[in-house]
Amino acid sequence: MPKPTKIVAKRKKFFEVEIPLTKRKEELVGNTIEDLKGKTIKLDLTRQLRGKSVELTLKVKIENDKAIAEPKKLTLMPYFIRRMIRKRTSYVEDSFTTPTQESLIKIKPFLITRKKVSRAVRKTLRNLTKNWLEDYLKERKDDEIFNDILANRLQKPLSLKLKKTYPLSLCEIRVLEIIRPLKPEEVPKPQKLEISGEKKKKPEIEQGLDQLKEIEQEQLKKAEEEIKKTQEKATKIEKKKTEKPEEEIKKTQEKAVEIEEKTETKTEKSKTKKEKTKKTTTTKKK
Repeated sequence: MPKPTKIVAKRKKFFEVEIPLTKRKEELVGNTIEDLKGKTIKLDLTRQLRGKSVELTLKVKIENDKAIAEPKKLTLMPYFIRRMIRKRTSYVEDSFTTPTQESLIKIKPFLITRKKVSRAVRKTLRNLTKNWLEDYLKERKDDEIFNDILANRLQKPLSLKLKKTYPLSLCEIRVLEIIRPLKPEEVPKPQKLEISGEKKKKPEIEQGLDQLKEIEQEQLKKAEEEIKKTQEKATKIEKKKTEKPEEEIKKTQEKAVEIEEKTETKTEKSKTKKEKTKKTTTTKKK
């Protein structure tokens, strides 16, 4: 009879995984750090984004004996979209693939208008978003795009661009997914600024960012003006408070003078009446 062989089971360990996109660290179980290669992590970023329900999927790779998780997919949860849709509104959605500076990306924008809109308006909004996003993603890397979506730096200029056609109540990216890395031949060349005379024409994306800066500056100016107005009101109220007692004293003094004058006139009148009565009595006795 052969002797039974003993199976020695290795204890699994917890290994730290760095996530540079969210600046966090997570722990995964494995025998060695190399076993973590290719594993996926799903993170719920609802708290980090203050109520906006976003799920982020990451893939682990190993560099210099360190586990690093890179973003692969970002999805806006369907229950958040259902919560944002209201009656008597229209929604516009699209799905297309476009290249970045590193990989081929699948993107699904989602828009909600403030009121019901015709089919022609929806079509123009869809085409404008597609053209704008293609130009935006051509010039950027994957990590930068994920950061811009999480920080709302992509949605703001896009909503400002679409506002000219029709105002929106929601402008979001529903899905962003990396399909495959690009070959060096497939990487699009960044657009150069066209020169007309001495001035340079900026692309639409930079124009949108400039508009954002202008709006922020206007808001700051308005806030400063409101602060000045409130300060002026406060100073006026304080002046009135200090002036009121002086005015009241003057009024009381004037009233006292008037009362004294009235009493003097009354006493004079009473004296004249008494004199008249005395004269009349003397004449009667005679």
